[in-house]
Amino acid sequence: MSARHEPVLVAEVLGFLCNGPGLYLDATLGDGGHAEALLEAEPGARLLGNDRDAASLAFARERLARFGERVMLSHGTFRELPEALARAGTEPLTGALFDLGLSSRQVDDAARGMSYRLEGPLDLRMDPDRGEPVARRLARVSEEELEVVLRERGDVPQARRLSRAIVAAARSGALATTGSLAALAGRGLSGRERTRRLSQVFQALRMWVNEEGEDLEAALAWLERALRPGGVVVTLSYHSGEDRRIKRTLRGTPVALPRRLPETSTMRPPERPWQELTRRVVTPSRREQTSNPRSRSARLRAFRRIQE
Repeated sequence: MSARHEPVLVAEVLGFLCNGPGLYLDATLGDGGHAEALLEAEPGARLLGNDRDAASLAFARERLARFGERVMLSHGTFRELPEALARAGTEPLTGALFDLGLSSRQVDDAARGMSYRLEGPLDLRMDPDRGEPVARRLARVSEEELEVVLRERGDVPQARRLSRAIVAAARSGALATTGSLAALAGRGLSGRERTRRLSQVFQALRMWVNEEGEDLEAALAWLERALRPGGVVVTLSYHSGEDRRIKRTLRGTPVALPRRLPETSTMRPPERPWQELTRRVVTPSRREQTSNPRSRSARLRAFRRIQE
């Protein structure tokens, strides 16, 4: 059994997220580490904890049981968050946390097929009861679609050549386990180069089979309606693609005004609903990276819902 997952950047998350009494959302509850820290630091906080992984919810339920009625739990994807919040009542959120990383419990369970380091079925689903394993999906994907997946969701070099090899292996039935994919993707590579390539490939396929990018964009667009004015959202991303989605959605893109306007024009770009609290991305200290190597790629951003 894996060790308990160590939450990333706890002090930094609380520094932005703690925003007085009210209802908070932890959209990716995991083992409940951030949630526990929030409930301890903010006595007036109540929590809606969500996760698409039923096993994580079961573990977190025990961990957070001492907080009693201050905690409500929901099982679902980001796109199901509006329904989860509606079941919790009509109160707008005071704060929300989106930690987009995997938990140690998920990575270290060989049966989940999340890691190239452990032999197991090539699954990669965050919720084993929904959808289909990535091995089955790879057997019918086109080379062109898979190339885009590897390039955009994993920054995988030589994505075209690798997608061709993966599709051929999957269609022949030779790609049923994590080990078979690792052997194919790491062929001819060694050391750090191999480790980096395998991490990129498994990450890209996991994000694809779970539709993580699409889920994230839907949730970020919904947050404007879900948070009260002055409410805060904190995000923890672990991949440049996720970070770009967050910046694009929450920073917004100013509307370009026509170059030739009369001097008396009163046209202005529409006001954006978010104030960015992090001038630059926040990353773990060297000490945290040493004690918790899985934190190394974490990027924290925080935004406040502008007062109406």
